[in-house]
Amino acid sequence: MNTTSAVESPRPLEGRVALVTGGGRGIGRAISELLAANGATVAVNYRRDHDAAQETVAAIHAAGGSAAAYAASVDDAEADRVMVEAAVADLGHIDILVLNAGIASRGQSVADTDPAEMQRVMATHAFGAHHLSRLVLPSMRTRERGDIVMISSIATSLMAANGAPYNMAKAALEALASTLAKEEQRNGVRVNVVAPGLVETDMGVRMVRALTGKREFEDLRSMDAASPFGRVCQPIDVANVVLWLCSGGAGYVTGQRIEVDGGGSR
Repeated sequence: MNTTSAVESPRPLEGRVALVTGGGRGIGRAISELLAANGATVAVNYRRDHDAAQETVAAIHAAGGSAAAYAASVDDAEADRVMVEAAVADLGHIDILVLNAGIASRGQSVADTDPAEMQRVMATHAFGAHHLSRLVLPSMRTRERGDIVMISSIATSLMAANGAPYNMAKAALEALASTLAKEEQRNGVRVNVVAPGLVETDMGVRMVRALTGKREFEDLRSMDAASPFGRVCQPIDVANVVLWLCSGGAGYVTGQRIEVDGGGSR
């Protein structure tokens, strides 16, 4: 009987190349640094914050890892093409894609939502994920294994009021993941979804402000006492799940959605 060992090497991603969108800040930075620490070469995507992306690359290099920064707005299909071609030319291939880049909606009811906001949020989360998946697959299919991990949200479980653009965009992202998992299984590509709850990031602060209307809100750690396990979810909590999904221990896992919220949404 042929089996695959579940024993991981100290650097289970050695020789692999990961493209992490929004990889310079927040959850994306934690994912970039953790994948690099486990052997992957990381293409750190950013849209505007060049300095943050370079700081992440520098931190990876200082820890003995390999990384480079690549600019592209994920909702721009042509910019995505240029970025993927550059990363493949520089790094040889892409066999891990983490679709993390995202923006929050403004906390308006459907009746009060600007159509431009709807288009912008949907383009970032859903269309951008489709563009990039399409672009990396030719490289990924040539590899022994491919992994696409889409960072969604428990918003798709809750579908709370005053968040239609974000709820709809993340639901579309998850629909893409389910479809792609079926299409690419025969090519050795695993496609999974990680759905965090509230995470201590700048975007997390913006989402709390939008949902509560408290524009002065700054400190997510003030919510520790009311959070599962006595603390707000941290970026590394999400990154750890992404690492597991891309590693040998999850070699038989595809088409799955894992919530990372400490059970707080149940």
